[in-house]
Amino acid sequence: MRAWAKACFALVGLAAWAAQAFPALAQTSDLVSGNAFRVCADPANYPVSSEDGSGYENKLAELIAAKLELPVQYVWFPQATGFIRNTLTAKRCDVVIGYAQGHELVQNTNHYYTSVYALIVPAGSDLASVQTLDDPALKGRKIGIVAGTPPAAHMARNGLIGQAKPYNLFVDRRVESPAIDMLNDLQSGEIDAAILWGPLGGPLVKADYPDFKVIPLVKEELPPRLFYRITMGVRQGEKVWQRQLNSLIRRHQDEINVVLAEAGVPLVNDLGTDVLELSQ
Repeated sequence: MRAWAKACFALVGLAAWAAQAFPALAQTSDLVSGNAFRVCADPANYPVSSEDGSGYENKLAELIAAKLELPVQYVWFPQATGFIRNTLTAKRCDVVIGYAQGHELVQNTNHYYTSVYALIVPAGSDLASVQTLDDPALKGRKIGIVAGTPPAAHMARNGLIGQAKPYNLFVDRRVESPAIDMLNDLQSGEIDAAILWGPLGGPLVKADYPDFKVIPLVKEELPPRLFYRITMGVRQGEKVWQRQLNSLIRRHQDEINVVLAEAGVPLVNDLGTDVLELSQ
């Protein structure tokens, strides 16, 4: 019995020594690279992510990597069907910079911003004062909408779908860009207004369409909701890595906000009811 006890104490001592001597090996549950900040990203999802590094998620990746004192390393894959399976789940990379909170395919970090769908109109048009999709000014207007997105349900309820122009949701953005196509149609007069996810439409307008107005749809009261909290996505079960990223988000939220505000992302409060005004 004494021999058995001594053996147990010896094993405990050896485990403690190994944890101190080789801390990276002590957390065997997380298969995260220690040599690079490995990011799963779409190579052609401008202005969010881009292979040329111009997207605001590229800038966020550089920010987080700098705090970790690691270089950024990308695994590029179109963000459509199979994106998570072929990147994060396949352990080719360790984080998706932007992912909606609560999605079962990933384990979410704490959210680092909340945004909302937006109505985009020419700044000088009679639609520039519209705040909700039940506004009578929208009746009979041709509105661009990405098919299958939550605002489509609001449009249907308000009788706006009949004349809507739909754009594809699941595409390979290397060959098709519904958001840019929609804004180009708005510019040419093919449509009278556009509805886009704010973190996509806001930066596009700021960079390339200065005559448009972005109206965050924060006043819609009926479901489905139009606001979402955005997190970083990691593999299921990698709690140590999740906590490390949570800590970085908490300590550097102000710097994250600067990147998002400079890009033109419409930021709202966590309940999606008010637009946050941040200095840019």
